[in-house]
This record gives sequence, C-alpha cells and structure tokens, in this order.
Amino acid sequence: MSLTAVPPDEVATIVTTLEMTTRPPARPLPGSRLRLVRWETPSPDKYRALFRRVGAPWLWFSRLVMEDARLIAILQDPQVRIFAVVDPAGIEVGMLELDFRTVGACELSYVGLIPELTGQGHGRWLMAQALMLAWAKEVGRVWLHTCTLDHPGALGFYRASGFTPISRTIETFPDPRLTGALPADTAPQIPSFPPNRR
Repeated sequence: MSLTAVPPDEVATIVTTLEMTTRPPARPLPGSRLRLVRWETPSPDKYRALFRRVGAPWLWFSRLVMEDARLIAILQDPQVRIFAVVDPAGIEVGMLELDFRTVGACELSYVGLIPELTGQGHGRWLMAQALMLAWAKEVGRVWLHTCTLDHPGALGFYRASGFTPISRTIETFPDPRLTGALPADTAPQIPSFPPNRR
C-alpha cells in the first residue's frame, strides 16, 4: 500500500463509473411536488447559475470555467437534453442533463438537487424521471459517474437505482476555490490549502 501526495493547490477524488444495460421494469413514478422543465437552449449564464447552485457544495466547476463557445455547443446540441427541476413557486432547485451524443448510449451527465432537498425522496423522483427519459430513446446503455467529493450517499443511491459500478479512476484538478472559479468558503467539508495557510 502506498500514499500519493497531492499538491496543496489541487484536489483529488476517486471517480466511479456506473452503468445500466437493461431497461428497468416499469414502476409507478414516485410522487414529488417538483416538476421538470425542458430548457431548449439556455444561455451560458442561466445554465451556469443553476449548475453552481446545485453543484458548488460538491465542487462542480467544469462548466463554470469552460469557454463559452464550447459550452454553447453542448447546450445547443440536439442530442443533449437539459431540464431544470422547479418547485411549486417556480424556483429552479435542481438539474438533469442527458447526453445522447454517443450512438446507443445515454450519459446522465448531471443529476442533482440543491442540498436543502436532500433526504426528502425527491432524488428518487428525479432518478425515475431521468431513467424514463433515457430509456425512451433507442439505447442499450445508460451510464453516469460519481466521485468521493459527491454526497456520501450518492454511490449507494445509484446502485439502489439499478446501476452497476464498472470502473474507478483517480482524478486530480486545481482547487476551484483557489483559482476563483468558486468562492473560497465553498464545500467546507473538503479541505483547502490556501497559500497563506501552508
């Protein structure tokens, strides 16, 4: 067994890829006061605002630093379907992004709710919606990945939803709190090592 040092200005995580290769049996959809609203072509600013609101607690940052042209190409691709999760007051409280750009497969690129909704059953509702939409197309595989920076229950939730882990990788990246992509006080559960504290 060995330990690998991580530079103080970086974050490391173990990424688990999971897949589902058989359409799950039809079941009644879980109830929820939330609803999905399709975003046909959201602006980068609108998309990033929701992405940040949902993902900042888990250090989601990739779409925040992506060049506008590249992000717009994804958001406007007809094989990418983006939904906002909306509460009864019309406030956007989650997101779902399905990527069908690989023939015969659907990646659940982003599935998430704001932390305030954790543990209320809305995640089961959102996953049921995601699987219904993913398998409505001609696909033989639905897949996603999660990491050790995600909610502690995420991996178990995906497995309970019918996904099977197929691989693990280690990812390191510059700490987005130190680069300015996210505020310095974001995700306090994940240690950060600013230069003045080293």
